Amino acid sequence: MAKELKYGMVGGSLRAFIGDVHRKAIGFDTRAELVAGCFSTREELNRETAEAYGLTPERTYSDYRQMAVAEAAKPDGIDFVCVTTPNDTHYDICKTFLEAGIHVVCDKPLCFEVEQAETLVRISEEKGLVFGVTYTYTGYTMVKVAKEMIATGKIGDIVSVNAEYVQEWLLDELSPENKGSDKNLSVWRTDPAKSGISNCVGDIGTHMENMVTYLTGLKIKRLVATTNAYGYALDLNANILVEYENGINGGYWCSQVAAGKLNGLAVRIYGTEGALEWEQHFPDYLKYTPRNQATQTLSRGTGYISEHAGSFSRLPSGHPEGLFIGFANIYRNIITTILKKKAGETPTAEDLDFPSVREGLAGVKFVHAVIGSAAADSKWVSL
Repeated sequence: MAKELKYGMVGGSLRAFIGDVHRKAIGFDTRAELVAGCFSTREELNRETAEAYGLTPERTYSDYRQMAVAEAAKPDGIDFVCVTTPNDTHYDICKTFLEAGIHVVCDKPLCFEVEQAETLVRISEEKGLVFGVTYTYTGYTMVKVAKEMIATGKIGDIVSVNAEYVQEWLLDELSPENKGSDKNLSVWRTDPAKSGISNCVGDIGTHMENMVTYLTGLKIKRLVATTNAYGYALDLNANILVEYENGINGGYWCSQVAAGKLNGLAVRIYGTEGALEWEQHFPDYLKYTPRNQATQTLSRGTGYISEHAGSFSRLPSGHPEGLFIGFANIYRNIITTILKKKAGETPTAEDLDFPSVREGLAGVKFVHAVIGSAAADSKWVSL
């Protein structure tokens, strides 16, 4: 049975973690089929990946520009492309496919420069193209439940925000024998040529910024930051104080040298009538503390979740969901939106519940503001 949409991928070879996550997440949906790709600049690996997913040789491309032109010309060409390459290539690849009239889904951060992000916003909106950015964690069911609880006033007016995203994976770089050297920094994220002006803030700090905005609707007016590079080219740790447009403050911490933290994204929202707390390590649970009451732990998939967002749950309670489903929920809405546009229908607000190119632009602005503030001896920087 033919799928309703066809998609292609740039990057994401058999040896790439994130490309496999994208493919598996899309596979949760029965409506999209991988038919084209430019998976690697290494010819053999590109071919092996294409063969593993049943792609024909004529739709296995050695160059993404060739792929965009060829697929746009085919009557059965791809409807959207997934961009899963290092940061330095995002802008050119996304721009190429947008100009060819193809919908785009891109990993974050969106690109290096604010001007580049604004160009991608302009092209996608002028052409009426869907542009998703995979800020993955907003796809979790209990995050969506928290968003709905905040919107319906369950915690009252927000008075304070705290968020962190902490990991330990670069801790070895601070050991005496490695400190200040580049011998272990083989991962492309630590290379300015590949990552731009930031490592830690660009890689995981942008998730904090996006998550808080998604949950609360609060927009950052200005921020002040410190970063720590410990002798390396790019930041490995950052502390950030933000002021939102309504005058409320928030505190963010991101680090890749925090012992014992594997993938510790956590967000805490405090209001006049209570508080909410969610941790990525325990994504099926949401802590809710009503004012003057004991803390409740809400579990995904249960009958007492009255919020519509609970319908994003794909498994019964007690059966853990995870990262693949977070990605899959984002792709479900992207696929629905593309199908409705293809049919000449208007997507609903619920369909459009996925991170867009405008959220990608906000992330680029956030990175530049943080790095700019730290470089200016922690001065306030407006966004």
